[in-house]
Amino acid sequence: MAKTKKYQVTKAKDFQLSEYKTAIELKLSKEEIKEEIEKNIKDLKDQQEKLYAQDRKGVLIIFQAMDAAGKDSMIQHVMSGVNPQGCVVTSFKQPSTLELDHDFMWRVHRAVPRRGDIGIFNRSYYEDVLITRVHPEILLQERLPGVDSLEDITEKFYTHRYKSIKQFESYLAREGFVVLKFFLHVSKKEQKNRFLRRIELPEKNWKFSESDMKERTYWDDYQDAYEKAIKATATKSNPWYIIPADDKWTSRLLVSEIINEQFAKMDLAFPSVSAEQEAVLERSKKVLEKEE
Repeated sequence: MAKTKKYQVTKAKDFQLSEYKTAIELKLSKEEIKEEIEKNIKDLKDQQEKLYAQDRKGVLIIFQAMDAAGKDSMIQHVMSGVNPQGCVVTSFKQPSTLELDHDFMWRVHRAVPRRGDIGIFNRSYYEDVLITRVHPEILLQERLPGVDSLEDITEKFYTHRYKSIKQFESYLAREGFVVLKFFLHVSKKEQKNRFLRRIELPEKNWKFSESDMKERTYWDDYQDAYEKAIKATATKSNPWYIIPADDKWTSRLLVSEIINEQFAKMDLAFPSVSAEQEAVLERSKKVLEKEE
C-alpha cells in the first residue's frame, strides 16, 4: 500500500505547487501496481454497495488538472468496478446561457450526488477560480454586479469566491457528504509528450484540439492559479490531494488508495434488520419453499 498522507494538503499557508513532484518511483513493478489497483477496485465495489444500502451518506470526487493529465482514463480505470446505478460522472464545460443567469455554484449544486451515491466531477466549480484568473475577460460575460471591466476583477473578488467554495464544501460535509479533491499534477514535458501522441496516433487524433496548444502557452499562469486556489481552499476537513501524474498507473494507484482509505473512515455497513423484518423474511422463506 502506498503512503498517501504525504500527498494531502490541509492548512496550506506555505503551500507551493512547485515543491510537489510530478513523478515518483514506487517499489512495485507495473504488473504489481495493476494488481494493487484491481484489489482496490474490488474493495471500492464492496464499500459502494454498503454506501448505497445505508443511504445516509454520499461521496463527491473532484478531479482537476491541466490538459492531458489523465482525468478521463483515471475515472475509467479507478471507478471501473462500481455499480453505474450508484455513480454519476459530470463534466463541466463552458457555462450555458441559463447557467450564466444564476450564481456560479448553481449548476454545481444541481449535480451533487444523492445520498448513497458517488458523484464524480471531471473539472468542477474550481474552474471559476482557475480559467477566470487566466482569462478574466470571461467574467465580463456573467453580468456580475460591480464587475463592468477588467479593473473590477480584484484579488478581493477571488477571496470571496474561495470563501464561497469553502462554505459550500463545509455545508456538504455537515450534510453527510465526503468531498475528495484531486489535482493530477503533470509536468509540462509530459503534457508535450502526450500531445505529440495525440497528433501522431490516428486513433487519438480526436482528442487533440488547437485550443489545447493555445492554453499551453499559459502554463505558468495556470500553475499560479492552481497554487492560489489550493492554498485558499485546502482545509483539514476538506483537503486537497496533489497526485504525481506523469506516470498514469502510479497516479491511478495513489488515487484508488486514497479513495478506499476515506471510504474505510465512513463506518459503512449494511442496514440492520429489525425483529419485525426478520419475521417477514422467515414467513416469506417458508412460502417460497412450499412452492413447487
